[in-house]
Amino acid sequence: MLKHKFFTTSIALLSMGTLTAQEQEQEKSIYIKGNALLAPIGLLNLGVEKQLSQKYTLQGDVLISPWKSFAGHEFQYYSVSLEGRYYFNQAFHGWYAGANIAASAFVLQKWNYWKNASYTNDQNEVFVKSNLYQKGVSFLVGVTGGYQFNISDRWNIDVYATIGSSSDFYKGYDRTTGQRYESAKKFNKSGEILPYRGGVMISYKLK
Repeated sequence: MLKHKFFTTSIALLSMGTLTAQEQEQEKSIYIKGNALLAPIGLLNLGVEKQLSQKYTLQGDVLISPWKSFAGHEFQYYSVSLEGRYYFNQAFHGWYAGANIAASAFVLQKWNYWKNASYTNDQNEVFVKSNLYQKGVSFLVGVTGGYQFNISDRWNIDVYATIGSSSDFYKGYDRTTGQRYESAKKFNKSGEILPYRGGVMISYKLK
């Protein structure tokens, strides 16, 4: 009788453990999302966020800005991003912090080149700053903070921003002549700390 009870209890515990593991596996959710803040100006920002555990998720997203000219400025920007997130409450609910890495390719005019001021390079050539633009790639590493909340069983809103370090490799051109305005033999290099991601993601739960 004692052996029978021990055997029955063991089976019950194993069954409960299996069910618990299955339930935990079933609870891992996946959301697809789009940035509602950037869409009105023609920027496509889509992502997928997958739950890894009770408080950790992994998100991948892409950003596409196809504008050869936006308000008179070059603004083609294409990036991919991967981010690990830690939720202080539970995955997809409340405040979170994340670590982000990203890479981008761009043809754009930096904001500090919008004025019609003069620019003199190392060879004493003079250019009009508003005619200059940059073409190259960036590698970025940053930290993210955000808040995510539910609006229904399957819909979430994710508000976030990322700031970090950008390492840029680019060539600079004069729009009117097509010649390079800077004197670097290959790529010009720059590095800066800046906000490089952010918005309001509308998220839909796939499972």
